[in-house]
Amino acid sequence: MNTSFAHIRPLLQGVTLAGVLALAGCASTPPPTEELAAAQLSVARAGDADADQYAPADIDQARMALRQAQSAMASDRSDEARTLALSASALADLAHARARQAATEAELSARRAEITNLRQRLQVEE
Repeated sequence: MNTSFAHIRPLLQGVTLAGVLALAGCASTPPPTEELAAAQLSVARAGDADADQYAPADIDQARMALRQAQSAMASDRSDEARTLALSASALADLAHARARQAATEAELSARRAEITNLRQRLQVEE
């Protein structure tokens, strides 16, 4: 009687596949330390660009998202922390852009007023 092991091969493949999937499910993602650091830098950069004055709602949202990300990180909720950190970075970048835009518009307005003043002075002096 010849013993056939042909029926064992699919069984071994199934067990191997299940083991690989189980190991992949157990693997955790690394903590989002880079994302948190980037978010902190973005918030600081927006603050340096006077976002508190020119884009207060945006910078407040960015800071709140950063605090939530830090809280999630402390609670070992890495995926949530990563998402919140990325959100904080995006919100801080938006606040930075809006602050720079407002500052540029304010400077443009001041220059235009200066030009108008100079034109008026030139006409009076003639």
